[in-house]
Amino acid sequence: MSNTKVLPLLAPEAPEAPGASEAVAPCCPPLTERPFSAEEAETAARMFKALGDPVRLRLFSAVASHEGGEACVCDISDVGVSQPTVSHHLKKLKEAGLLTSERRGTWVYYRVDPSVLAAMGKLLTATPAVAGSPSSSSG
Repeated sequence: MSNTKVLPLLAPEAPEAPGASEAVAPCCPPLTERPFSAEEAETAARMFKALGDPVRLRLFSAVASHEGGEACVCDISDVGVSQPTVSHHLKKLKEAGLLTSERRGTWVYYRVDPSVLAAMGKLLTATPAVAGSPSSSSG
């Protein structure tokens, strides 16, 4: 059994009202907003490391773009590696908080929560430059 510590990409916020859907917030601010804390950097690095492998990136893309927002492992396994290797890469994506899974009979279905994609986008979004900052001067 693995003793790997799984850090969440997303931290849940309190729902606005009873019955409201659970909102999620990204683990980290945009890169340009402020320096990361050690924990934020570790969480973001885990996500980027998981996506840094071409096979994992293809699997993540296959799940994210699959009709209905989820994909059976049987539908996304054709990425040029053996089935055990596909399972290994999907496990790494789950450990990074990028995928969730559900077993249905003999198959496992994977899903990317839309909030994960939103959090990833927000992390890489530049914040507006502050007037007078060195990056906003024309030189």
